[in-house]
Amino acid sequence: MDALIIRGGQRLSGRVEISGAKNAALPLMAATLLTSGVHTLRNMPLLSDTRTMARVLETLGAKVAFHGHTCVVDTTNVASYEAPYDLVRTMRASVYVLGPLLARFGAARVSLPGGCAWGPRPINLHLDGLNAMNANLEIDHGYVVGHDVRLKGADFHFSVVSVGATAQLMMAAVLAEGVTSLDNVAIEPDITALAEVLVQCGAEIEGIGSRQLTIRGVKHLWPIETSIIPDRVEGATFLAAAAITGSGLSIGNCEPAHLGVVLRVLEQAGCEVLAGEREVTVRGPVRPAAINVVTEPFPGFPTDMQAQIMAVCAVADGTSTITDNIYLDRFSHVPELARLGADVRMQNNVAIVKGVERLSGAPVMATDIRASAALVIAALVAEGETKISRIYHLDRGYEAIEQKLVGLGADVKRIKESGA
Repeated sequence: MDALIIRGGQRLSGRVEISGAKNAALPLMAATLLTSGVHTLRNMPLLSDTRTMARVLETLGAKVAFHGHTCVVDTTNVASYEAPYDLVRTMRASVYVLGPLLARFGAARVSLPGGCAWGPRPINLHLDGLNAMNANLEIDHGYVVGHDVRLKGADFHFSVVSVGATAQLMMAAVLAEGVTSLDNVAIEPDITALAEVLVQCGAEIEGIGSRQLTIRGVKHLWPIETSIIPDRVEGATFLAAAAITGSGLSIGNCEPAHLGVVLRVLEQAGCEVLAGEREVTVRGPVRPAAINVVTEPFPGFPTDMQAQIMAVCAVADGTSTITDNIYLDRFSHVPELARLGADVRMQNNVAIVKGVERLSGAPVMATDIRASAALVIAALVAEGETKISRIYHLDRGYEAIEQKLVGLGADVKRIKESGA
């Protein structure tokens, strides 16, 4: 396995270009299964997760080619309906292929998903919604199975806002017979982008950007040709790196509107923030101020930035509180930050972070994508050397992060761990 060696204490400066959004790319890759033809997805992030989804599509019979940051998917010869365990277990988003397979072929056999090693995240809303649309799914030895399915429009209310289930049911509904009404849907930019692309391909969707979608099923769609939106979480992660190191840097190829609440929180922490048309510039304070953060569905503070903002709070002047109302147990990074000297006390889903004057380098271990990013941010300011192991998690969500950080002046290098 690879590891990162980071020597802290370097100020960052310059500009970094943000990659396409992983959480927008994965459902769009799955959506190529909705129709036969050649699909072109530009601004594709080159990540282990997007390559895993490519392998899932290839297993189903698609041809997938990457030409730089353009991904071309030919779904003409898709003939298999099974997404196997050995692939789906590595990435939760692989389950996105379920709805498109049922919608186009009336059959699917998709393994129950895996992914990051924190907390149970059931797909019950996916299954409940598809069953409401006449899927009659069964669980058979760890696989979700549907046979001779003819999806029909239905009214479905999400008991909790779910990004994944919203994308799943939207993709299934565009080819279902009749009208589907989805209530209390997610409105994350990734979901809005998916809906807009489906409409460009011939889908009939009303209410895009609102909490209720009305989808009138159509007979067929045209192939996808689009560009992936910028990754707001990657952009926010680099801005957090500026905040913790007291640096000034700019992020390009971004949508400032997607970062609204994150920018306000950084301002509360003492950062100077200037948002342009397609870029954001941040100058971090000498020492961040303590803040209080609560994660919420978009447009609230994203749970995918909870770990990174905790790293910033670890060196803040004062005591911060961070409450995660989306995933109540997403705190595997806390003991690893403590190894660097962070003072964090947990009360259920609330982290109480007492800022310390300095962190110290130490060997730490990544546990999931965003926890990995938090450790990188903390290591940038820690005295001495930090070794972050198991960074394959990082490679799932951040394209060439060490190269981008080096370009900003950080002292970061990737190594092969001995004995790997």
